[in-house]
This record gives sequence, C-alpha cells and structure tokens, in this order.
Amino acid sequence: MPETTVPFRAGREGYASFRIPAVVRTASGTLLAFCEGRVNSARDHGHIDIVLKRSTDGGRTWSPLTVAASNGTDLAGNPAPVVLDTGRVLLVHIRAAASASEDAILRGKVTEADGRRVWVQHSDDEGVTWSSPRDITPSVKKTGWRWYATTPGHALQLTTGRVVVPANHTLPPTGTDIGNEAKYNSGHCLLSDDRGQTWTLGYLDENTDGYINANETTAAELPDGRVCFNTRNDSPSPGNRADAHSRDGGKTLHTPFRPQAGLTGPVCEGSLLQLRDPDLLLFSGPALPDARALMTIRVSTDNGTTWHPRHTTDGLPAAYSDLVRVDTDTVGLLHETGDFGAYERIVFRRVPVTRLT
Repeated sequence: MPETTVPFRAGREGYASFRIPAVVRTASGTLLAFCEGRVNSARDHGHIDIVLKRSTDGGRTWSPLTVAASNGTDLAGNPAPVVLDTGRVLLVHIRAAASASEDAILRGKVTEADGRRVWVQHSDDEGVTWSSPRDITPSVKKTGWRWYATTPGHALQLTTGRVVVPANHTLPPTGTDIGNEAKYNSGHCLLSDDRGQTWTLGYLDENTDGYINANETTAAELPDGRVCFNTRNDSPSPGNRADAHSRDGGKTLHTPFRPQAGLTGPVCEGSLLQLRDPDLLLFSGPALPDARALMTIRVSTDNGTTWHPRHTTDGLPAAYSDLVRVDTDTVGLLHETGDFGAYERIVFRRVPVTRLT
C-alpha cells in the first residue's frame, strides 16, 4: 500500500502547471482532490481551470482528470470545496479575465467586470457532474475592493449547519500609495445559512497599520464551537502566521488576528483541520523559516494556543497544502512539492493518525 501518490504533475494532461490544492471527503468516503490547472504557464493569471481527480480507495489511486469549473479561456481558480450534511458538494471559487494580473488588479487597472468575482456551483453525485455556476459577487464583495480570493483549501460547514468560507481582499489605497502595498491586505469570510443558496459577508478584518495584514486564510471549528481562523500574514510582524477566533460562527471576531509565532515558516498558505476522536487541531505548511520547503504537520492539543511538529514529509521544496480526514486511522495531506522547486507536482500522502498523537 503506497503512502504517497501523485494526482497532478506539471506538464501532463494538457496543463503546464498545477497549483492551489484543496481536498474533501464525500459522504460515501470518496476523496475529491481539486487544484488549478494552468494551461500555458505557472502564472497566477491566464487560462486556468479548476480540475479534479476522485479516489474511492482512500487516495491510493486516482481517476482520470476532469474539469470541475471552467471559464472558457479565462480564469476559474481558488477552489474552496465543502461537503454538506446533505451530501451535496459546494464549490465556491473565483473567476476573472485571463489578462487580469494580480499587480494590475492591485493598482486598480482592471474593471469590475474583468476583475475577481465570486461564483458557486454544486455536485449531487460526489463530483462526477456539476451544476451551472452562479455569480454571488454582489452579496460578498464590497465596492472598491480590488484583489479577492477564497481560502485556498477546503471550506467548512459548522455543526449549526452554517457554511463558512475564509477569504481575503485588498482595500483601495490612500494618499500616494498605489495599492500593492502589503498593508492593504485584509480578511473576511463568506457565510451561508441555507446550504449555499444565499450568501452574506461575515467578519471584516481591515487595518492598514502594517502589523498584521491578513491574506490567504484557513479555518476550523473547535470542539467548544468557536471558529479558529489562521492566516498568512504579509507584514513584518513576529512570524508569518496570525490567528483569530469567532464565537458567533464567523460573523464577528471576538479575538482579532494576533501573531502566532509558534507556526514557524515562510510567507505561504497553510491548512487547518480539527480532528475529533482524538481531539487534535492540525496545521500543515512548510516549516523552513525563510523558504518554501520542509512540509510539516503540526499539532495543537490546546485549541491552537501552542503548536508542536509531529510529521515532516521530507526536506524537499514544498508550498501550498490542504488536509482531510480520510478515515478513522488516516489523515490525508495534499500538497505542492518537487525535487528542485515547489511546483513540480501535487502529491497526496496518507498519514496515520498515530503519527500525530
């Protein structure tokens, strides 16, 4: 039984590059591994599809590649999937014009129509087929916001039934700034209390003090019902991670984002996953302080206050990741890696829960 498989490899299956992984487990136990399939290059803009592979044996083998979301020759990216209590799979994601680069958006040189917009679609057959996409941008993006991204990684449904999708945006600049300064990075989340039919904005974390500026964000529901948000911090405060907590299901933050220096690593996306039985909060991300390498799963037994490394995959380059509970005995880690660069392939690793306790 192989511990590691390679669902996506750059330059294969019609795509120059695969990036931004997300993985969920369906009601029947099928794993759905999503990522961005970048057609012509590894750039963050251009012709990009959200592609998918399915596994019915816990990640040991994978189906042929299918396209879950396409925007013609433009961009469909930042997959944020979540499996609902009904069995339906929601896929919240971003669409934009192929020409809309991040720098152009940050500088305000892209129209609203061509910029980052938020869409949702669903599957009722565990990812085999998908509904037509629906634009929910007016409900979840404020006028003036420039950059916008969901997660990356999986979204979540709380025990109350509410769907929470972590996200981030940038504010328009003031004074002589041009908009690409890190201090304009801000955080928010999307909420749905009717299983994805309607959407509203949850908390807003907007400040321009340059100390903590939320970027790509992941979330987990703690055993006491609080929602923990953990974010990539694009400012030179202590450490490159910050966390916050909500007591009202993401509507507001009762504890604002503060530095989490216990999660040493480079400026990079990471993933949270709350296990039950045993009660462990997991975080995955590269652990080398100044480079995207050394993919490591860290564990907290006190709801994210302190963290301890439990499983390092290897010493290779590594970047974005997502975590999923495969079964009672196994956690799955889907992450970017390579021999000479972090974006050569996306691998899936089966990690025994016993290695994390």
